[in-house]
Amino acid sequence: MPVLEVHLVEGLHTSAQHAELLVAMSTRYAEVADVPLDRVRAHVTLHRPELWANGGIPADGRSAPYFTAVMFADRPADLRRRLLGALTDLLVDVLGVDRRLVHGEVVPVQPADWATGGVSAAGARRASA
Repeated sequence: MPVLEVHLVEGLHTSAQHAELLVAMSTRYAEVADVPLDRVRAHVTLHRPELWANGGIPADGRSAPYFTAVMFADRPADLRRRLLGALTDLLVDVLGVDRRLVHGEVVPVQPADWATGGVSAAGARRASA
């Protein structure tokens, strides 16, 4: 179920940084949330500079990444806070961005609203109980 998406301005970071970020964020999500790494899906979405603004100002060469981490809504609040901090740390470390410009959120999803292979997570949980 774990899904990560990072939004970045195109041309501010290298392909190698994108690849490092995807691996590091996937690994960190799996560690913090105690889920198998092979379940984590991670994506980088690049936006053309003319389609990005920071504080109402068009992209000015500064990176202001935004990330989302999808997680089941019944996971503890402390775990969600730790994940937000860990993912922010990775963006700062890998991309060398200003911590104050990194924004992120955990998007809570109800197990009944998430499916793998067409089977809802709620149904899979009932079947394994």
